[in-house]
Amino acid sequence: MDPKNNKNSKNNKNGKNFRGVLTLIMWAVVLTVVFNYISAYSSNTANKTTSHEVEYSQFIAMVKEDNVKEIVFKDDTIYITPVDDYTYHDEDKDKSYAGKEVTLYTAEIYNPNLLALLDEHPAITYTRPYQAKMSPILEFMLAYLLPAVLMVGFFMLLMRLMSRSGGGIGGIGNVGKANAKVYMEKSTGVTFKDVAGQDEAKESLEEIIDFLHNPGKYTAIGARLPKGALLIGSPGTGKTLLAKAVAGEANVPFFSISGSDFVEMFVGVGASRVRDLFKEAAKVAPCIIFIDEIDTIGKSRSARYGGGSDEHEQTLNQLLAELDGFDPSKGIIVLAATNRPEVLDKALLRPGRFDRRITVDRPNLAGRLATLQVHTRNIHLAEDVDLNKIAQATAGCVGADLANLVNEAALRAVRKGRQAVNQNDLLVSFEVVIAGSEKKGTVLTEEEKRIIAYHEVGHALVAAKQKNAQPVSKITIVPHTQGALGYTLHLPEEEKFLMSKEDILTEIRTLLAGRSSEEVVCNTMTSGAANDIERATELARNLVARFGMCEEFDMMALGTVQGQYLDGTYSMSCAQETYAAADRATIKIIRQCHQDARKILEENREMLDKIAQYLLQKETITGQEMMAIIEGRDPETVDNYGATREEETKLFRPSVPDVIEAPAKHISMVSEPIPMPEYGSDDSTDTENETDDTASSKEDTPVDNESADNKPQD
Repeated sequence: MDPKNNKNSKNNKNGKNFRGVLTLIMWAVVLTVVFNYISAYSSNTANKTTSHEVEYSQFIAMVKEDNVKEIVFKDDTIYITPVDDYTYHDEDKDKSYAGKEVTLYTAEIYNPNLLALLDEHPAITYTRPYQAKMSPILEFMLAYLLPAVLMVGFFMLLMRLMSRSGGGIGGIGNVGKANAKVYMEKSTGVTFKDVAGQDEAKESLEEIIDFLHNPGKYTAIGARLPKGALLIGSPGTGKTLLAKAVAGEANVPFFSISGSDFVEMFVGVGASRVRDLFKEAAKVAPCIIFIDEIDTIGKSRSARYGGGSDEHEQTLNQLLAELDGFDPSKGIIVLAATNRPEVLDKALLRPGRFDRRITVDRPNLAGRLATLQVHTRNIHLAEDVDLNKIAQATAGCVGADLANLVNEAALRAVRKGRQAVNQNDLLVSFEVVIAGSEKKGTVLTEEEKRIIAYHEVGHALVAAKQKNAQPVSKITIVPHTQGALGYTLHLPEEEKFLMSKEDILTEIRTLLAGRSSEEVVCNTMTSGAANDIERATELARNLVARFGMCEEFDMMALGTVQGQYLDGTYSMSCAQETYAAADRATIKIIRQCHQDARKILEENREMLDKIAQYLLQKETITGQEMMAIIEGRDPETVDNYGATREEETKLFRPSVPDVIEAPAKHISMVSEPIPMPEYGSDDSTDTENETDDTASSKEDTPVDNESADNKPQD
């Protein structure tokens, strides 16, 4: 390097700094003068609103006429306070003021006779306030120099804050600084031992960890470090947990930030935070950056929304530039998670930015069993707990559901006064997670309970009489907190990843069987079938529009799926005539399934009544108990996923007694007359005779307590 050039560059830099400081001083002086002028002008303006100038001759005349109350000599000005009954008339504004409302002033003129004149009028008080003399230099420094110095210091501090925070208005007060949580090395406290049921995702991420530990064996063959991996899956499947486990296994710093942390009201703040995040990560590389809910800033760009000038697109553009810009050899890996991959920008998903798309799906049977084992490691389990049966009963649950299930089971065991969690705690907690807790205080009429019982048994019986239906696990008519007055729980015996047309039709028949049972038995329709009808309609519409199982439309797709990993809604994208034809085909399927369900119930009416009566008696029965009734076995001897039967704990003060005894049981039988008090001789004799007759008649009439107890009740 040429020393002359280095010296010249330093001189240029020093010259620029000097000019910058000089400019700041000039601006500070100008602003100080302006502020002093504005302050003096505003004070004069305020004084003019309550003070008025008069001529010196008018002042002398007021003194001679005793219209002056007080005089103050100050700054070559005479301030005059008139007496209260004096009225001053302002000719300019054509307005009059009372003496106590106004202060008059005039310029001080040398008049040696003024003091003698004032002494002739002793009612007038006059004075001059004492003011200590201040040095002109000190006065100048306080009025002009000190404010200028303070302004220069404030400007320099402001510029330094802006330069440290990335510049721009967003840098003030660390607004442009990234809010990422930093976990150094193994401080996340999570490893792959804490993640279960996601073996495929773990396998993909383990290779990235091995790359961070042993980059040599990959670079020797010419491979490069993947820049990023995108975790896609439904809520609760463990995407964030996997990212923390990667950081814990890799033993490198872990930056965790949410997509919403980049968004701010100031334009440019998001881009500044992205720059700051990658700048901080580069200092401690190798490291991992995890952006949760990346769809917040990674949505697809469109010319309809601002044409690239809004905050969202600036943040996305900066993220794309940073993903392309950092050196792969430094070992910075970007992990991101989302459950809405369909809305992400195509430029964000291309290889070179996010090289891998890892699907974190719902766990299968083995995955659920492993997840339950992880979450019950610190839970005291009873001897009857069989996690295999719990995993079988929780088909479709994600890792968060299973964690919540185990925690609810532990809480239930504590409420029951036990020291360990048993099988029944786990099963009841699963139902609490999907349907809420029981609302034991809800009072239903006998007719409503009867309709609900036949409705739920209708679901269960039609499912039991069909070949491809999922087996029934539980039937209850106890209202729950999530709005259900009763429900029928279906749990598959084996996992199925494909649904045939017959499977879908079977499911629709099962859903419509509740309303069909109301029609067959109760000859009525209730609003309790609303959710069943919605689900049945959705299945029938998918059969027509999505799955290509309708002969009229062959294999034509009539719409697209929106939010595959969220609610999975389906939006139609076809002509109005086709839409109407699809509706007619859907109605045809629903009507046929409705007729099939009614036919099954009418053919098995006797069995429907038996199960409904048993359900009304027990209020909650298992699927095994229902099958025992169908097969003619004793329902009290069946197994319910290994759970033992619990005796219901009695309430402290039940509102209705369990057994209503007949009044005859409380009648006391005696064979001797009861002496009555003597109010008079005649009355007492008659009373004794009556008592003898009554006692003898009671001895001759037996009481049938058994028949009183067994009196039939509706």
